[in-house]
Amino acid sequence: MEAEPALSVVRCGGGACAGGGTAARPGAGGRRWLLRGRRRRVMALLLCLGLTAALARGCLHCHGNFSEKFSFYRHHVNLKSWWVGDIPVSGSLLTDWSQDTMKELHLAIPAEITREKLGQVANAVYQKMDRLYQGKMYFPGYFPSELRAIFREQVHLIQNAIIESRIDCQRHCGIFQYETISCINCTDSHVVCFGYNCESSAQWETAVQGLLLYINNWHKQDTNMSTTPAFLVSPSFTCLEPPHLANLTLEAASECLTQH
Repeated sequence: MEAEPALSVVRCGGGACAGGGTAARPGAGGRRWLLRGRRRRVMALLLCLGLTAALARGCLHCHGNFSEKFSFYRHHVNLKSWWVGDIPVSGSLLTDWSQDTMKELHLAIPAEITREKLGQVANAVYQKMDRLYQGKMYFPGYFPSELRAIFREQVHLIQNAIIESRIDCQRHCGIFQYETISCINCTDSHVVCFGYNCESSAQWETAVQGLLLYINNWHKQDTNMSTTPAFLVSPSFTCLEPPHLANLTLEAASECLTQH
């Protein structure tokens, strides 16, 4: 009877998952041992990817279909490249997708996105990913390269979605708020802003009265004044001020509201 390969450890993040196999030496049954060991290592890697993905948080992670979609992507990653080296690279990209998204946003405003825009971003990403997975096995390096391209486009879409909502908010006159989801922990939230797009003295008077009423109500709810509304303490963004707001483009807003 052939001896089973000894178990090794597949490292996954800061921990480890057992289940890999040492490569068998050439000889009788060596190829079968090597194949078994490789399969065990791949399965152990996929198990690690599934466990660590559950800990991730990010904008796309907040979408209802994220877990199902990315579970499929992770468990089929070993079928997409002729080169075994692409498997751990692609698996790592998929596992760290949400955390890396938060690192790459570089927003100077809170990472909070509306459900509608989150759905639009998610559907765009899933369509590109599904199309990529419909292909047969790719030549070495192609699959992880395409994953990186989709990731970068996704970050850009999320940035634009968050910034567009903020611009729309600022284009109101006076206090305005809209419902969002926090990209940090996927909880329901809302963004409050004070729009300067008032066209008459009467509108300005109403806007200022609304601001004072908002501050008064906030003070009654939080007598210790421990949670000051973000828009009252946020840094001033020149691009959102009245002289610039009327003709503000998305490109100019992105330059203004992202950190460099």
